[in-house]
Amino acid sequence: MLALRILEVIFPLLAIGGVGYLYGRRHKPEMDVANRLNLEIFVPALIFSALSDRAFDLGTYVPLTLAATAVVMFSGLVAWPLGRAAGYQAKTFVPPMMFCNSGNMGLPLTVLAFGEAALPAALVVFLVENMLHFTVGIWMLDHRAKIIAVFRQPIVLAAIAGLAFSFTGTRLDPTLALPIEMLGQISIPLMLFSLGVRLSTADLGEWRIGLFAAIAAPVIGIALALVCIPLFGLQGMYAGVLVLFGALPPAVLNFMLAEKYRQEPSKVASIVIVGNLFAVVAIPLALAYVLPRYG
Repeated sequence: MLALRILEVIFPLLAIGGVGYLYGRRHKPEMDVANRLNLEIFVPALIFSALSDRAFDLGTYVPLTLAATAVVMFSGLVAWPLGRAAGYQAKTFVPPMMFCNSGNMGLPLTVLAFGEAALPAALVVFLVENMLHFTVGIWMLDHRAKIIAVFRQPIVLAAIAGLAFSFTGTRLDPTLALPIEMLGQISIPLMLFSLGVRLSTADLGEWRIGLFAAIAAPVIGIALALVCIPLFGLQGMYAGVLVLFGALPPAVLNFMLAEKYRQEPSKVASIVIVGNLFAVVAIPLALAYVLPRYG
């Protein structure tokens, strides 16, 4: 039964995120250290472990990489006139429409929908989104930003190392590979827990722009994904991964960068928060389309 299958996919997301939300409401934990550990150790370990695995074939993911890039970039082109017509600043509205929550929500969602075999595809999409966010996204907020700094990010370094191992056929000794894999397994549940904690401190003062963006983001993303599937020849699981990628809400990183560059952070915070809350509606609808066709 499709409804039961959708529930099986989204329940772990809601359960772990809900625990984080309840814990955050009661104890208001400081998550900066945990988030930093995730970005600098656990997620890089997950990326390296998956990309350096014997089963990873780089050439298989070229069409998905190009399609994900197209979805991100064309989302910005569609969102720019839409935001302008609604009276919002482009630097406030456009980046959250482009850069989605491919980490906290995208990775576990894809694995739950398609199984562990989909993890490399989810990581490829995650890397595309992050590379573009740390380059194009930062440039949009500050044309003087030094984009070369992206190559000092642990996530990017882990991806380069993992791809190098895959390309050369080098294999780590199992004694070394196992602890790296175990560190990587920490990342996904911690992402969901951290997202729940962040939602527990939600401020919906700018709820109008948040609601507008929450509806616009998945509509634009899914529409572009459906255009890109035949354009790049995606089939099966890869097509499903791209549709789910298009349905994802805005990334939390949008708020962090808006705060850093003083680009209406309160409005961006509402876009992110309302968008992630609205995912409770958008994600099941996307799954209802994806699972019968690509699951």
